[in-house]
Amino acid sequence: MNGLQTELRLKFSEKKFLVYENIDEMKTEDPLQYENLKNQNIVSIAVVPLYDDSNLIGFYGVDNPPVAALNHITNMLRIMGHFIESLLKVRNLVRNLKQMSYFDQLTQIGNRHALWEYIENMEPSNSIGVIYCDITGLKRVNDEKGHEAGDKLILSSCECMKKALGDCELFRLGGDELLALCGGISESEFCKRVSMLKDTMSEYNVIMAIGAVWKSKCAEGVNSIMAEAEALMYKDKAAYYAAAGIERRR
Repeated sequence: MNGLQTELRLKFSEKKFLVYENIDEMKTEDPLQYENLKNQNIVSIAVVPLYDDSNLIGFYGVDNPPVAALNHITNMLRIMGHFIESLLKVRNLVRNLKQMSYFDQLTQIGNRHALWEYIENMEPSNSIGVIYCDITGLKRVNDEKGHEAGDKLILSSCECMKKALGDCELFRLGGDELLALCGGISESEFCKRVSMLKDTMSEYNVIMAIGAVWKSKCAEGVNSIMAEAEALMYKDKAAYYAAAGIERRR
C-alpha cells in the first residue's frame, strides 16, 4: 500500500478528509504517488471519504481545485458525500428488496414472481422444455428429522438440478416443487438433460418425481405446457409411491 493510500485510511478511520494545497508536500513521503499525480498534471487535491454506517467504502475528490477555495470545496465535497452515501444506501435497499421479491430465500433460485416475469419475456417462436419436479419424501423428513434436515434436502435437490440443468431457468414454486424452463433447446438435447437429471439424483441422495414436456414453440402456451408437465410429475410420483408401498404424502 503506498503512502497516500495509507494516509487516506488513517485519516478516514477518523472520518477526516485529505487536502494537499501542493502535491510537493508528498514528494518525500510518497515519491511514487507524487510522480503519478505529477504526470497527470495534478498540482493540488482534495479527497473525502464515503461510509456505509461506520465502514469505509471508498473516497472521492477533486483534482487541481483553486487553493484559495480549498476550504469551501472541501466542505462542499463533504456535504455531497452525505448525499452520495444516502443514494448508495437506497440503491442497496432496492437491490435487497428485488432479491427478496424475485428469489427464494432458502435456495436463491427464482420464485413465482420471477417465473411469471420470465414467462412474459419469452420469445413465442422459440422452443421450450419444461421440467416439473417434486421432492419426494420431504414431508417425511420434516416430520421425522426436523425442518433443518428438510431444508438440506431441498438444497441438495436444487444442486442436483443446477448440475444437470445449469443453463436453464430454475424456480422454486412451493415447499417441495421445483421447476426448470429450458428455452430455445432442441428436443434431443432436452431429453439428454432430463436423463442427466435422473442420473444425477443418486449422486445427491435425492428422489424427485419428474414431469417433462418439450414443445417446438412457446406460443402453444407456457402455462398449459407447465400444467401438462405437472400432470406427468404427479403420475411419476404416484407410480413411485405405489412401487415402494409407501403411503401417499409420506
